[in-house]
Amino acid sequence: MPQDLTGTLAGQALLACPVCDTLHVEPEVPEGHVARCARCGKVLAAPRQNAFARVLALAVTSVVLMVGAVFFPFIELQVAGLHNRASVLDAALAFSSGFMVPLSFAVALLIVLIPTARLAAIIYTLYPLVRGRAPWRHAHHAFRMSEHLRPWSMAEIFVLGVAVALVKVAGLATVSLGPAFWAFTALVLITVLQDNTMCRYTIWKTLERPAP
Repeated sequence: MPQDLTGTLAGQALLACPVCDTLHVEPEVPEGHVARCARCGKVLAAPRQNAFARVLALAVTSVVLMVGAVFFPFIELQVAGLHNRASVLDAALAFSSGFMVPLSFAVALLIVLIPTARLAAIIYTLYPLVRGRAPWRHAHHAFRMSEHLRPWSMAEIFVLGVAVALVKVAGLATVSLGPAFWAFTALVLITVLQDNTMCRYTIWKTLERPAP
């Protein structure tokens, strides 16, 4: 378990609420039940049956969607007889010269590389657990990295920004949404479902168990 969320007191394992830091005696939560913080009501643990398999399937689906979202056409514009088509990769490379290089790097990092790295870490962590095997080497480091990267995974911010921009652009040109737009939209929805399905407490407890 993360160092800042757990501890021991008089031989008892403790669990800290990630919101208000209230310490609780580490609970034993059966599948289908929920443990909440006694002070703020934050969900501390919510194990579900076959949750690892569901999260793994959602993560693999997200990787497939990310590949399509990056390389397929994202948007097409037609105005005054001119036609232009762009992908997410084109959007990142559009700033790849001069003083705009850091912006190009930030776009690629926050929208593509960090979300993909986070998904890869989740897959690396959960795959052996779903197969009923011992965790792979450094799996706890991979899962900790995925949690640290979560606030920096901004694919959903990108989609919202594009949606706002399209409202203004639609009055100036004919806009056609490409398959990458819908792939990104599906990716955002699946990511939300994945994060809501994942019980991090259960994953950490499973990673802590000694190998058979």
